[in-house]
Amino acid sequence: MDGMSRLRTPVLAVALLALTSTPAWADITGFIGANTTPANRQVRGGAIGIGLLVVGVEAEYAFTPDDLTANAPSLKTGMGNLILQTPVAYMGFQPYFTTGGGIYQEALGTRTDTGFGLNTGGGVKVSLAGPIRLRVDYRIFKLGSSALNSVVHRVYVGINLKI
Repeated sequence: MDGMSRLRTPVLAVALLALTSTPAWADITGFIGANTTPANRQVRGGAIGIGLLVVGVEAEYAFTPDDLTANAPSLKTGMGNLILQTPVAYMGFQPYFTTGGGIYQEALGTRTDTGFGLNTGGGVKVSLAGPIRLRVDYRIFKLGSSALNSVVHRVYVGINLKI
């Protein structure tokens, strides 16, 4: 065995150990915000996520009530998302990008539509104190073709607990 092979084996072992020994993180978010399509209405919900360095997954549920006077349907979403984020917060800010899909239910009066939807967005988690963070998020939802509003915009703020 030559000197280069003897050096390569420990270097590869250390690199593999470093990649596999990184601790996982989890977080829980409760949020409130606005669904702006087709009229401003309150949205509220929650999310739970787990990740490793820059990649994570999240399950989220949100509810927006209807507004019959604005012809704006209620909307329930249950989404599974992939999150790409900075591995650590910089000066207390941790930006992220997210995309995913799941089930939605839109209802207005007696009309109900349930189907598969997609969402894309991003935001930032702002360190407040210890494991408590403020989360600000913007999403665009693309709902099924029979939805009254096939593109929906949502913005929210929430309290995020890093576990």
